[in-house]
Amino acid sequence: MNKIRDLYQKLLRAYGPQGWWPLLNHKGSNPTKTGSVTGYHSGDYSFPKSQTQQFEICIGAILTQNTAWTNVEKALLNLQKANALDPKKLLGINEDELKEAIKPSGYFNQKARKLREFTEFFLSLQGKTPTRNQLLEVWGVGPETADSILLYAYKVPTFVVDAYTKRIFTHLKLCTEKSAYEEMKQVVEKNIKKDWKIYQEFHALLVEHAKRCYSKKPYEDTLMHQA
Repeated sequence: MNKIRDLYQKLLRAYGPQGWWPLLNHKGSNPTKTGSVTGYHSGDYSFPKSQTQQFEICIGAILTQNTAWTNVEKALLNLQKANALDPKKLLGINEDELKEAIKPSGYFNQKARKLREFTEFFLSLQGKTPTRNQLLEVWGVGPETADSILLYAYKVPTFVVDAYTKRIFTHLKLCTEKSAYEEMKQVVEKNIKKDWKIYQEFHALLVEHAKRCYSKKPYEDTLMHQA
């Protein structure tokens, strides 16, 4: 039996489509009622529908580094109020104003620079899809952020590994505590066909499952032991 495929199918049956990435101006509700309240689009894979939404996803992927999505949402709302969810306008606002807007997401000094560096890169693309290597060359963009941007903003079938993924995979003995990011990424990509819709759902489902079953030790993952 393919353990990875079995894991994905069990999670999908348990929680249903997650509708990631949430967007500020989309009224869809959160299917699982954790994290953001609105902005989800379960079963609708047409997003992002504009370059503005694409940029918002990219910015969100940077802001979510080392913090919860609820904090990112506050920062994005602040940027929206400052009329700075547009790349050119973000580059045009005052540095102190930018830092104040993104303060809820933490590490605002570093993240302000990351946003500016990425925004300049985003504009240089002129609408083209970046490569993973190009993204990794941008200051402040690591593997997880690069894969999140590619998967959710550009619909590139590249799997995102985060702390929740590692927690679940380690517990289920699909990897070890010492497994590197790329190794865990390959665990999925070698066992599930490269389909961006599946990768989006699988990543989001792992996050939801981890929040429910892997928040406190000892972990109690009864779902994975069901027939």
